[in-house]
Amino acid sequence: MASYDVIIVGTGAGGGTLGRHLAPSGKRILLLERGDWLPREPANWLAQDVFVDNRYVSEDTWYDPKGKPFQPQIHYFVGGATKLYGAALYRLRKEDFGELIHHDGPSPAWPISYDDLEPYYSKAEQLYEVHGEHGEDPTEPYASAPYPFPAVSHEPRIQQLSDDLAATGYHPFHAPCGIRLNEQNMPYGACVRCQNCDGFPCAVHGKSDAEVLGVRPALEHPNVELLTNAKAVKLETEPGGNAVSAVIVERDGELERYEADLIVLACGAANTAKLLLLSATDKHPNGLANGSDQVGRNYMFHNSQAVLALSHDENPTIFQKTLGVNDFYFAGNGHDYPLGNIQMVGKSQEPMFRGEKPGATKLAPHWSLERVAKHAIDFWLSTEDLPRPENRVSVDRDGKLTLAYTATNEKPKQELYKQLHSMLAKLHMEPDHLFHRFAYMKNEIPVAGVAHQAGTCRMGADPATSVVNADCRAHELDNLYVVDTSVFPSIGAVNPALTAMANSLRVGDHLRDELT
Repeated sequence: MASYDVIIVGTGAGGGTLGRHLAPSGKRILLLERGDWLPREPANWLAQDVFVDNRYVSEDTWYDPKGKPFQPQIHYFVGGATKLYGAALYRLRKEDFGELIHHDGPSPAWPISYDDLEPYYSKAEQLYEVHGEHGEDPTEPYASAPYPFPAVSHEPRIQQLSDDLAATGYHPFHAPCGIRLNEQNMPYGACVRCQNCDGFPCAVHGKSDAEVLGVRPALEHPNVELLTNAKAVKLETEPGGNAVSAVIVERDGELERYEADLIVLACGAANTAKLLLLSATDKHPNGLANGSDQVGRNYMFHNSQAVLALSHDENPTIFQKTLGVNDFYFAGNGHDYPLGNIQMVGKSQEPMFRGEKPGATKLAPHWSLERVAKHAIDFWLSTEDLPRPENRVSVDRDGKLTLAYTATNEKPKQELYKQLHSMLAKLHMEPDHLFHRFAYMKNEIPVAGVAHQAGTCRMGADPATSVVNADCRAHELDNLYVVDTSVFPSIGAVNPALTAMANSLRVGDHLRDELT
């Protein structure tokens, strides 16, 4: 049995960031990662391996409420989901931290404000080497510091798209990108600006992920230790039940026990809830931190859709994910309720079509799919998913995870799609050709696409309606914290990674005070 000052379970956007932040404290820190280092190999950049063969997807099986199994598109590696994310590092809007009224009802307020998190957004942008230009997006809240790197330039076809959007009266902006690119001196940057970024691992560590910029810098400190292939299966509590005493880990087929003064969970919204529910005791019969019956509830994962439009001219863009549009983020522009965010995704490649629609493309000649890919301009549309108590993660005694989910805000999702469709002719695209894509959803069962999962351990001031307090400490346990996206009371309509990173830094400052 080993004892530490802090154990962090999970090494993604929350856990990896926290590990780096606490590393200079000199305290003995253990990082637990259920996966291994993601292999650096040629397959990292092969669409067939990544999108068709699902080479890096876990072998987990989850179930829907009817008992039907499905494979969640989840990744267990050092760095967590950030190893394959698109590195779009957006801030939530200031209004997202208050109550917002949507078509299907209110999105709840957070117990912290944008002002509370803003300094940590700036720190996270520095830490993750974000490229961008504050001030281009009129919905963007104020920033106390500029981005550390200039915005990633648009390639010619995307620059034309930006110009066309601006000429039509919209406000396109350079998307905040977490890539380690030096456009002014390419030999001195890790990123080579390739087409295999969004949804792919990076073979050259050119992506600002939580392994490269979180875990690896943390491990440079002798007081930080990492255990890989170490799956946390249970939390033990002290005899009084007021604090967690140890983490039980399954490693190499054996159970091991690790103690710490502070325990921090960052396993992802579903697995953090699962671990708490499986750690029930006599004092906590419904699971740890679950006196409110909120653990596992309010699951959110963005109501998103990936679509492609066909450009009149070929689109030779290589790195496409450089542009965003938030003109429809809030009510207005002819709509009484928010619609959401439009941004680019990685450029279509012919193998992706066969992977996402094998039946429909089986008889399609190679040249026709290749031609579609050459003319494709690819968009990602996100509408805010609302927290609902019935949308939840539950587990049985054997650890079988069931995910019950019914989509919210379907009307705004449809309206955002129609809005983009109506704009195509003005953007030099085929007006009647806007197709749904599934490569980035990974599966036609929408709930299997879990990259933006959130909400199962929501933070709040009232222990009766939340799981953790504003400092992300469990209401019912003195030394248990959560720093992944499960603590989000709402998810907004932009990618959640930067908010998880910023919140982890905020909680990290609190923990450093606790450890002194």
